[in-house]
Amino acid sequence: MPHPETSQPNVIWIITDQHRGQATGYAGDPNLSTPNLDRLAAEGVSFARAVSGFPLCCPFRGSMLTGRYPHHCVPGHEYRMPPEQPTIAQPFKQAGYHTAYFGKWHVDGFHESEGRAAMHIIPPERRGGFATWIGYENNNSQWDCWVHGGAGAADDAGATTFHRRLPGYETDALTDLLLGYLDERERQPQPFFAVLSVQPPHDPYVAPAEWLARHTPAQIALRPNVPAIPRVVEQARRELAGYYAMIENADWNIGRVLAKLDATGLADNTHVIFFSDHGDMHGSHGMFRKTNPWEESIRIPFLISGLRTAYSHRRGDVTAPLNHVDIAPTTLGLCGIAVPDWMEGTDYSGYRLRGKAVANEPDSAYLQCVIPTGHSDSVDRPWRGVVTRDGWKYVALEDHPWLLFNLNEDPYEQANLALNPRFAAERRRLQGRLAAWISDTGDRFALPEL
Repeated sequence: MPHPETSQPNVIWIITDQHRGQATGYAGDPNLSTPNLDRLAAEGVSFARAVSGFPLCCPFRGSMLTGRYPHHCVPGHEYRMPPEQPTIAQPFKQAGYHTAYFGKWHVDGFHESEGRAAMHIIPPERRGGFATWIGYENNNSQWDCWVHGGAGAADDAGATTFHRRLPGYETDALTDLLLGYLDERERQPQPFFAVLSVQPPHDPYVAPAEWLARHTPAQIALRPNVPAIPRVVEQARRELAGYYAMIENADWNIGRVLAKLDATGLADNTHVIFFSDHGDMHGSHGMFRKTNPWEESIRIPFLISGLRTAYSHRRGDVTAPLNHVDIAPTTLGLCGIAVPDWMEGTDYSGYRLRGKAVANEPDSAYLQCVIPTGHSDSVDRPWRGVVTRDGWKYVALEDHPWLLFNLNEDPYEQANLALNPRFAAERRRLQGRLAAWISDTGDRFALPEL
């Protein structure tokens, strides 16, 4: 392979689903063993304050693919990404890259009330422009994963038609597809951008027996903000045992990807970016699942690693408030590709390439629930919020302030300061910043009177 500093680098995204971020997840968690994620972190840059600005699969994925905020792209659960909307695949194609996508899509707007989403066939013109596309809309049955699509010319979005059931466990089988693709790319001079998108960790929390055997519910250590309510504790421990098993299985598969990159000689010229689309409450504050503005739901891991020869000295944690709209611009920036005007996010690639902050870096990240899902254990009203680089979080409903936390002194968000007169000045400051985000992004939300 050409030297990484004199050729266009490859990129792989590895995306999991309900995977809590660094502050609340794999890093330092006594319940987990994740040596391959640890390796990625040690060899790369970890964005310790990365967030999922709308902690829900469909809106996050729309923003991930397009660099646009949910109210301009995918505003809620089971909403379709506008077919005319370009994705990150187009600028990569224009720069001469081959593009490939494997796994969960969930931006075609199919409603599970009409049938099982795994059986829904997404037309080639709605597969984001990826040259190879083998995936599914949604799948909540990890041992019964169906995919469709195929490989084709870059402008027919992988039009090869098939629909087949993958053998075994979803994460393992989808990783096999990526490994086969990497074998093909070893023999090709064309650079590539590939995505591996797996549903686990996601309810129902089941994993192969080898991984499940490592976690006993009664021995799971819970976060301090899980209330001592028997039904909450029981559900949290039971589901966390499967959740941790899923993460460790994913970690093992990440190790397989890293080993394949080493074996094919692609490792020194390939960026590996790992992240998830949101977290999960798992009993914190007595709640479960997502769409909530608490830390357990919005914080995600985000690691930029790989390309070891060229950038091995640019390592460590950064506190930039990376959001879902920043993923596509940052990925393009890593490859020296101009960020299109239609992307709204920030290019944070400088932290990996130069070890420096970027110009005009935001002081905060914008949080949204544009259209609530109405699902149990999820907040059923729209909200807007802001989380700042200096450790404050403010969230408002349309008729009153809702949440205010100083995360530096209260990382588990146990003291809500939103209606405490002592913090009225801080509340006004943060609502002003939130109002600016709403205006600057062209959003519509009626903030409360203070």
